[in-house]
Amino acid sequence: MKCLSDYLWQTLVPLIFFSFIWMLFRFLDEQNQKEDMIKQHTQMELKFLKSQINPHVLFNNLNTIYSYSIEKPAETPELILMLSNNLKHVLYESNSQYVTLEKELHFLENYIKFQKIRTEGVKQIHYQTKITNQQLNIAPLLLITIIENAFKHSTLNSVISIDIEEQNKVLSCSCKNDFDSANTDTTEFKIGLNNLKKRLDLLYPDKHTLVITNHKQFEVVLTLDLT
Repeated sequence: MKCLSDYLWQTLVPLIFFSFIWMLFRFLDEQNQKEDMIKQHTQMELKFLKSQINPHVLFNNLNTIYSYSIEKPAETPELILMLSNNLKHVLYESNSQYVTLEKELHFLENYIKFQKIRTEGVKQIHYQTKITNQQLNIAPLLLITIIENAFKHSTLNSVISIDIEEQNKVLSCSCKNDFDSANTDTTEFKIGLNNLKKRLDLLYPDKHTLVITNHKQFEVVLTLDLT
């Protein structure tokens, strides 16, 4: 009996040990596969969401240039140069996971210049920035969704206020505009803001706040932790 007991002990212990090791490696391998699948799904979803943003930005710019080429042809070359820079950002920089805050703000400034020209005499635009570190990284084409909505869905003779600040690696973007909910189809801008929420949840989980209010003015305030 003792020999049998010793035999079983010598046989079962290594068997149990190696079975445990095998199960552990299998578990770790399955976890890695799940993480890879989640990562691939996230990248595909982000790519899809960004692809919905790009055409809107480009078409708005092209429409502005077309109008100016008819009304003020002498000033059209400057607009084409700005469009070239925006195209570069949208087509190339936006494929990166992150860009510098400096590049993203330059893109926004060009976009706002276009809108000032397009809405001259129709809307008042106040834009200011206060940035302490322009070399911080940010996911591209996040802020443009907020700003584009303000221009597209504000009323005539409205005031659009855009304030972007960064301090201690925390970015705040506030955008206000007059808004007539009774005479505006809200479906389109809800889609844009919902896409923004999805991107923020994927890129900045637990590192952002997005507050949307709609009283006398429509206001969106985004806060991002860029650490």
